[in-house]
Amino acid sequence: MEEYPWYIIVDGKETLLQGDFINSCPVVIPPLAIEPGKVSADVIEYDVVVMSQSCDLEQRKIDLVLVCPLWSLEEFEEENSYYRSREGKEALRRGYLPGYHLLNKCEIDGFKTDYLVVDFRSVYSVPFDSTLELARKRGRRLRLLPPYREHLSQAFARFFMRVGLPVDIPPFK
Repeated sequence: MEEYPWYIIVDGKETLLQGDFINSCPVVIPPLAIEPGKVSADVIEYDVVVMSQSCDLEQRKIDLVLVCPLWSLEEFEEENSYYRSREGKEALRRGYLPGYHLLNKCEIDGFKTDYLVVDFRSVYSVPFDSTLELARKRGRRLRLLPPYREHLSQAFARFFMRVGLPVDIPPFK
């Protein structure tokens, strides 16, 4: 079988692209109510994958970078026992769960990972310059390669383009 790598390692100074991983990315969670002149917020750190389009990042056409949290399959299974089953893992692998996307293990020395689950249900935006500085400070990072990057992007688009109909066409008998 032909080898087709999923990942490469890029230097922290390289251009940020869709499919880049950033570990321990701080995400600001605003409070339910904001008083004028007084704001406090929680900050949570996630390992994330960049979801903004590479062309927008390269040409600086955006002020905010869209990111989604990454979870190891083991962590994901801890949150929901269904994914411990073969059936749950297969549903994830086949893309039957639109809110999540499964990425392959990484076998690159120093960057080895379990299977990773991208959580499309939790989407965050991080200021562009903050994301660049964070990527630079973190140093070398994983980058998802084509066509796996485009597959991730397509799964993300399918999640957001879902349309629930108020009345569906009845089943054929």
